[in-house]
Amino acid sequence: MPINTFTTLDDPSASTGTTLAFDINNVGQIVGQFSDANGTHGYLLSGGTFTTIDDPLTFATNTRAFGINDAGQIVGTFTQGNPHGFLLSGGVFTTIDDPFATLGSEASGINASGQIVGHYNDASGSHGFLRDSSGHFTTLNDPAATNGTFANGINDAGQIVGFYEDATGAHGFLYSGARTALTPISTTPWPSQSPMRAPSTTRARSSGSFATRATAGTAIS
Repeated sequence: MPINTFTTLDDPSASTGTTLAFDINNVGQIVGQFSDANGTHGYLLSGGTFTTIDDPLTFATNTRAFGINDAGQIVGTFTQGNPHGFLLSGGVFTTIDDPFATLGSEASGINASGQIVGHYNDASGSHGFLRDSSGHFTTLNDPAATNGTFANGINDAGQIVGFYEDATGAHGFLYSGARTALTPISTTPWPSQSPMRAPSTTRARSSGSFATRATAGTAIS
């Protein structure tokens, strides 16, 4: 019988009881967040070493790291007024803001092809999004949602999980069939250089939503 072991993870810079771990890749690298007297910071735990992740736009006060893929690309959220998503790849920060967001965006997960999922907020509420590696955004609104859709994770097959809210509360979802034939991308593992910020780029947008919905007891293929 295998022996399972719990290992406590406490960032050495953290105030007591404030370290959270959110994701781990197949290399064993872990990302999460911790808090200290200055605010909230993301971290990368790799090879037993903690590296603090602070988006340069936050002045080291409010960054959270939510997802990491096997190439070491990290996604998360920082706050500067409204929340904004970020991608940290090869030591370079790129802001991830859905073009439809008027009240903020958050990036939650990334797969091997560089597809990123999260959610954005506008006057009508919260909406999930899928951002492909070329910067095109697709909105994900579960058809059963009345109080918001939130995309939290994506695997290498392009399947997306998250939750939506309606009058009865929150419900998980699986969105499958969004894309096939993904090509993993190769990047320089981070940290390998001083963090920088990528220049702003023009983002195109494709329309989209959940095309179909499985009912209870029906497999989604």
